[in-house]
Amino acid sequence: MTESDAMASMSAELDMTAKLNGGLIKGLAKKFLGGESLFINEFANNTPNTLRLTVTQPFPGDIMVLDMTEIGKLYVQPGAYICSEPGVKLGMKWAGIHSWLGGEGLFRLELSGTGKVAIGAYGGLVEKEVNGELIVDTDHLVAYPPGMTIKTQLSGNLISSFTSGEGIVMRLKGNGKIILQTRSFGGLTKWINRFL
Repeated sequence: MTESDAMASMSAELDMTAKLNGGLIKGLAKKFLGGESLFINEFANNTPNTLRLTVTQPFPGDIMVLDMTEIGKLYVQPGAYICSEPGVKLGMKWAGIHSWLGGEGLFRLELSGTGKVAIGAYGGLVEKEVNGELIVDTDHLVAYPPGMTIKTQLSGNLISSFTSGEGIVMRLKGNGKIILQTRSFGGLTKWINRFL
């Protein structure tokens, strides 16, 4: 199963079928509330041969393969999901106002089930173990486990928060492994705008 437009190449013998991402209502919710595609593609190998499917993401950056059988459940930012094995379930969960203020959206994509999943982001992907609290700049959080709470706050006092360029940050609280991206589209936009 892949996100719409994730296939870069495939063996000619593979069969591809497009279908709604969880049905009409759930598919529309995932598209408009979670930033995911309305349709997903399913690939099937109906031959006895080993065939190849190459997937990619629409922006430059790392792709990480995770085993949901070991992880259990994981929340990912909109657009991070690329593809998964059939046993992985995609769901939507309320993320809250703090997630929205942090630029992550009001809803989050919930990955669960068994099998492997590929996620991606703009720039490099870095795993970080959190035991307690960690401050993360907005737009850099890609994935986090259940039980991790997110609160938005100013990076410092009112003046330093805005003169430092950091502004609002997210305070993560809990235990578990999170995944961060080394780049953000907001940072790229600011950098390009300097030259326009």
